[in-house]
Amino acid sequence: MARILTGIQSTGRPHLGNILGAIIPAIELSKQKDNESFFFIADLHSLTTIKDAEVRRENVNATAAAWLAFGFDTANNLFYRQSRIPEVCELTWYLNCFTPYPMLANAHSFKEKSDKLADVNAGLFTYPVLMAADIILYDADFVPVGKDQKQHLEMTRDIASTFNHRYGDTFVLPEAKIDENVMTIPGIDGQKMSKSYNNTIDIFLPDKKLRKVVMSIVTDSTPMEEPKNPDNCNVFALYSLLASEQEIKEMRHNYEGGNYGYGHAKQALFELIVEKYAEPRKLFNHYMENPDALESKLKEGEEKAKVIATEVLNRVRGKVGYL
Repeated sequence: MARILTGIQSTGRPHLGNILGAIIPAIELSKQKDNESFFFIADLHSLTTIKDAEVRRENVNATAAAWLAFGFDTANNLFYRQSRIPEVCELTWYLNCFTPYPMLANAHSFKEKSDKLADVNAGLFTYPVLMAADIILYDADFVPVGKDQKQHLEMTRDIASTFNHRYGDTFVLPEAKIDENVMTIPGIDGQKMSKSYNNTIDIFLPDKKLRKVVMSIVTDSTPMEEPKNPDNCNVFALYSLLASEQEIKEMRHNYEGGNYGYGHAKQALFELIVEKYAEPRKLFNHYMENPDALESKLKEGEEKAKVIATEVLNRVRGKVGYL
């Protein structure tokens, strides 16, 4: 059985881009009978940027609720908060002592901000080491990553290999599982949907607020009565990601036929989101309104994760002389 590990960012409420690009594909992967999935919420990583404790708690709950709402099976897999497994912090220190400075200085996460070093905290600088600990603490075989994250996994393998070379086989060397077909989801402004661009669609919003966001999608000024090019429209692009082939065909016909405004298209997209995600929206609200149920699901995974983490960490402690 292959052990697959995925870290889930908790820097805000999951949006449509997260759902289509990460949540649904990862859950589908976890359903394959030969896979055992470890999905963790990276709430320690979020401290590099988010300092407000209440915001962090809210983000973690919303992230957990979204994954559960879309059907992640916690009975046959592990779902846990990174911060509730303190063994990862101890392992990070050990790995720090085997990680050369130039490797960290060359990390994308650091280099992107290295022109403003006053804004770079030590947590951001050593971010790749914590990421490495997240992975090898659980003997993960595969880590699904985007092309932009491939460097971090290569660093993980380098760090683990260095330790193994010094002390003998200790860590499993994980392999990247790169999906070449990862979708780029457009935001309401046409750029890639991202919290950093403030252009997201939060499908879990109440209907009135969700409709307001959908109606704010940027379009051109083509008059309603004139034909429109669906291939140049953000609304049509988003609709096409969610609708059936027949619905897409009908929408294209509406665009090209004229007498069909962008307002009509946006209303159709809103109605499609509400209908398609009715059950996940209901479950998300259930978990957000019942934090005890959410806590129970997370603790179940954390108890199982801690057993494995302790076993691997004791292996490391013995090698370096702390056991």
